[in-house]
Amino acid sequence: MTCDDVRAALSARLDGEDPGTPPATLDAHTSTCAGCRSWLARAEQVTRLVRVQAVAVPDLTAPVLAAVAADQQAARAAAMAAVRARRQVLRVAVGVAAAAQLAIALPMLLAGLGVAVDPHTSREMASFDVALAVGFALAAYRPERAQAFVPVALVLAVCLAGTSAVDIANSTTALVHEIGHLAAVVQAGLLWALGRTTRQVDRPLAAPAVAGPG
Repeated sequence: MTCDDVRAALSARLDGEDPGTPPATLDAHTSTCAGCRSWLARAEQVTRLVRVQAVAVPDLTAPVLAAVAADQQAARAAAMAAVRARRQVLRVAVGVAAAAQLAIALPMLLAGLGVAVDPHTSREMASFDVALAVGFALAAYRPERAQAFVPVALVLAVCLAGTSAVDIANSTTALVHEIGHLAAVVQAGLLWALGRTTRQVDRPLAAPAVAGPG
């Protein structure tokens, strides 16, 4: 066999075709012929380069970033739903406190009940309690206005707590008589929590920025 015949047979074998020559004959020739051996090495290299091609990998940057942004948005929406639910509970609590205070103050205002020895003082205190109850009711109805009533409620709570402590220390009143003033402290706390939660609800959600490939 000439070198051309051997190289044709080797080329057919590289392409997966029948070389028409026993493999032992081809191997024996390439082992003794440096030219055919060099040609076979180059042919095998070219065949590998042709057969091994780069695989196209899709760019998943945009879908991945979009999925991350969607997860963040869902987490923010869930957190905001929890805040809205908490605000609703606080609105109900403040409304109940306003109704209870109004139920106690109205009879005193209309009939002078409560301080029999001084009906005038009783009515003045009842008027203040009615006004405060109306403020609490308005805060429960319009929670965005709750923050405006917080300073009044806090000052009232601090003053009542301070005067009660002084009166108890001076033995001018009993502790059991001052327990009712704790309601003012509770109301102030509820009003503060309602105002703070309402600010969180009114705060707009920032839209996450999704960067594209670049």
